[in-house]
Amino acid sequence: MKFYDRIKELEILQENEIQSFENAVFMVMMGRRRVGKTSLVTKAMEGKEYAYLFVSKDSEALLCHSFQRDLEQQIGLSVYGEITRFKDLFEVIMKEAQKRHLTIVFDEFQMLYKINPAIFGDIQNVWDRYKGTAKINLIVLGSIQSLMKRIFEESSEPLYGRPTSKFTLRPFTIDVLKQILRDANPNYQPEDLLCLYAITGGVAKYVELLIDAKCYTKEKMLNYVCRQDSYFLTEGKDLLNQEFGAESGTYFSILQVIAAGKTKRSEIDSILQKDTGAFLQNLEGRYDLISRVKPLLAKQNGKVTSYEIHDNFLRFWFRFIYPYQSLIERNLFPLLRSNMTNGYDGFTGRTLERYFQDMMMETGRFTQAGNWWDRKGQNEIDLIAINEFDHTGIVAEIKRNAQKISVQKLKEKVTELPGKDFGAYHLELKALSLEDM
Repeated sequence: MKFYDRIKELEILQENEIQSFENAVFMVMMGRRRVGKTSLVTKAMEGKEYAYLFVSKDSEALLCHSFQRDLEQQIGLSVYGEITRFKDLFEVIMKEAQKRHLTIVFDEFQMLYKINPAIFGDIQNVWDRYKGTAKINLIVLGSIQSLMKRIFEESSEPLYGRPTSKFTLRPFTIDVLKQILRDANPNYQPEDLLCLYAITGGVAKYVELLIDAKCYTKEKMLNYVCRQDSYFLTEGKDLLNQEFGAESGTYFSILQVIAAGKTKRSEIDSILQKDTGAFLQNLEGRYDLISRVKPLLAKQNGKVTSYEIHDNFLRFWFRFIYPYQSLIERNLFPLLRSNMTNGYDGFTGRTLERYFQDMMMETGRFTQAGNWWDRKGQNEIDLIAINEFDHTGIVAEIKRNAQKISVQKLKEKVTELPGKDFGAYHLELKALSLEDM
């Protein structure tokens, strides 16, 4: 698959590179695994000299030995003697940046925490001593959210406040997904787009896998997911085991329950027969895997709340793949695929709501988008998107089948919206279905 989009991100990388010829730049790029961080940097550095250093799980001494070799091969930086400490290697890099311009990329930077947490204090010390006169474009990439946040966003950590540039790389937008699918299959149907969105959520690696395998339709995509050699079958475990560590069993169980539609705290506690409060708090705050879903404009501490997995792929994986490991182990892939078919329409009903909520926010016209329901769980509205500056908005009923939408019922639900929250808004009513994607 060819390289798509990332125009704004490429501009950031280009501007940082220009700045680094005069002032030291320390750029941090975060983002979930497979989202395309390495591909973005590779694209930005096409035709330019830079060193790409991947932080593997080796010992500090072995890692330094590997980096010495890479630095000499990629940018001609000869390091004499055998360096066994990262501090010494980083100092060699920063000294060289006094003499000439360097671009250095550290990928999976957070893994240094597991090799030796003291390394970050060493980096701070060396950076602070040399940055004033260094011509360096230092780029660090990281994908384990909990560790990257700890390293760069906790005030007690040595690298807090050191980066000169920091952003999170997000999955492809809906417009880009449409462009990719249109290029691959100009005659694609709305159902195909919904399936691509449901499985991948716009994550670059997942999109690439399906497109390169010429899986352009819903049926081909689902068949590919359920193949014996499918990358997707183990991807959820591969993504999360490093995040969760010893507590992975409980976290996986909670995510499975939420994906199955049991989204209230009381329901989750009841099914798992334990107090899951601390785990839910970690999943939301530390790991950034679930979101607390409230009626739009509801009070932050209100009791009307539920939880949702906000990563589309993980939501799909915990609904259709993780609970059926026994089928996978026994090679019963036709049964796995059959179960996916049976639950697909119900599952993608909510996915379609998420699609339109994302689409509304991507237009740039609205400041908030979400669902709304009253305290009794009745009068649920699938989509409200509002602009808090000009007090305009859209209220929509969303169904896969347009014929099942009743605009009259939607009007009745709108009358139940609390005046203190929505009274000042001019709301346009819409009916949205697959055909409107």
